[in-house]
Amino acid sequence: MKAVLLLSGGLDSATVLAMARAEGREVHALSVDYGQRHRAELDASRRVAAALGAASHRIIPLDLRTIGGSALTDDAIAVPETPTSGIPVTYVPARNTLMLALALGHAEVVGASEIYIGVNAVDYSGYPDCRPEFIAAFERLAQLATRVGVEGQAIAVRAPIIEMSKGQIIQAGTALGVDYGLTVSCYQATADGLACGRCDSCRLRRQGFADAGVPDPTRYLR
Repeated sequence: MKAVLLLSGGLDSATVLAMARAEGREVHALSVDYGQRHRAELDASRRVAAALGAASHRIIPLDLRTIGGSALTDDAIAVPETPTSGIPVTYVPARNTLMLALALGHAEVVGASEIYIGVNAVDYSGYPDCRPEFIAAFERLAQLATRVGVEGQAIAVRAPIIEMSKGQIIQAGTALGVDYGLTVSCYQATADGLACGRCDSCRLRRQGFADAGVPDPTRYLR
């Protein structure tokens, strides 16, 4: 069975790729160069796709800096380095909607019946497009907006880690042989992939390894 998987180069999507491969899927990985602050996660996506056996890997350019509105796409907005409440400034407007739409188009072209995405609603940063309700709504959209959907061939949207804690995700990936040293999760990593150790993503990642009882292979600046 063919599947398209959104691969950021981070911990969560690497785990989902390992899960999909373990389930026997022929995985076509899709990464998006959306104008994020650094290229390190795109470099990581290449490493992860190769290491975990993706059948193909494409990187699609989509310049979200033209609309901005996020600390990840506007250098004038600082990445928070202390815990925040509500929806943080690292939320990228409509990012997962746009990425899933690209994945949906790719799925139609390659003949995939599933889309995998590594969103998580437990240890997440308050993003509205990481919730189960959003995934269910997009799956309904997929049936209405595509030729295969109209013809009765449903494309399912799989979010296998959506109800897992970060520690559980790391334990599951470790059991499947994921090398988390290949991944980059930091919002403001250096060009060679060093993590800041202070942003929300770094804090969640560090705590996840501690909760999982697994040594943290992340290279932190401090």
